[in-house]
Amino acid sequence: MITASPHARLLPSAPDWRELWRDAITDVRELLQVVGLGDRADLLPRGDADFALRVPRGFVARMRRNDPSDPLLLQVLPQTAEHDRVAGFTVDAVGDMAARETQGLLHKYEGRALLIASGSCAINCRYCFRRHFPYGEEMAAAGQWRRALDHLREDTSISELILSGGDPLALATPKLEELTRGLAEVPHVTRLRIHTRLPVVLPERIDTPFIAWLAALPLQKVVVLHANHANEMDAGVDVACARLREAGCTVLNQSVLLRRVNDSVDALTALSERLFAAGVLPYYLHQLDRVHGVAHFEVDDARAMALVDGLRARLPGYLVPRLVREVSGEMSKRPL
Repeated sequence: MITASPHARLLPSAPDWRELWRDAITDVRELLQVVGLGDRADLLPRGDADFALRVPRGFVARMRRNDPSDPLLLQVLPQTAEHDRVAGFTVDAVGDMAARETQGLLHKYEGRALLIASGSCAINCRYCFRRHFPYGEEMAAAGQWRRALDHLREDTSISELILSGGDPLALATPKLEELTRGLAEVPHVTRLRIHTRLPVVLPERIDTPFIAWLAALPLQKVVVLHANHANEMDAGVDVACARLREAGCTVLNQSVLLRRVNDSVDALTALSERLFAAGVLPYYLHQLDRVHGVAHFEVDDARAMALVDGLRARLPGYLVPRLVREVSGEMSKRPL
């Protein structure tokens, strides 16, 4: 297993994560130029499908040059296919709005509530299931957490709060501290789960003030990362994962099965092995949420199950993620 000093990177002299966030690539032509595909006008989309390009330069640096099929590039490059209207693909594929309890708080599953902590992401993944979510109206932070915390106090069945978004780590650490001060008044919430892509795409976010806040929390802590391909992992990500573990977090990963990105036994095996080398356990392999604009990424169920069978033949059971689909209205993820 890779071991890394928590101070080997992310030192005080390192760029501030907010500066790196602001310096993200947001122009398709610039992205293609940086990866050596500036002459490929055929790769330019027809508009942005109401979902702008955003990708940190550090993530772009992990892409293969001169390769239009690079699995990291395909996750972020807008494509004309996003404009296609495909039967069965809707704006709210997983029933978020039906699960709304109050501003920014969703309650789908027994014992767990999900807080829409932020509407921002450091990276706009083209397959995002919340690409049409009304963040302007449904972000818990907009109400200074009051309504969400009131609901949590009243519902004593909730023992786990899930921070999601957007990406909850888009919030500055003082804002996260404000939220968890409010959680201190809700004694039946004993576990905090953070779903985030930032330690993978912008590992500088896992800085010393953030780790100090996280380590001091008197809660059980789970961080669920989101990496889809082994090439997303690098030394900076390894350090971020090490720091999360040292702060007392259980660190898991969930992936989305994506056509042309990771839909092979080789790619999924390499991902599980690389995650474990960084101290991260594979958790879920999600079938694509069928939101409008992402149909070109879909892998059918029969192939998905065959891929997982292939993983079982190669890997120990603890490195085989559970293949699941989220179905609106069901009480848990549906295993396939």
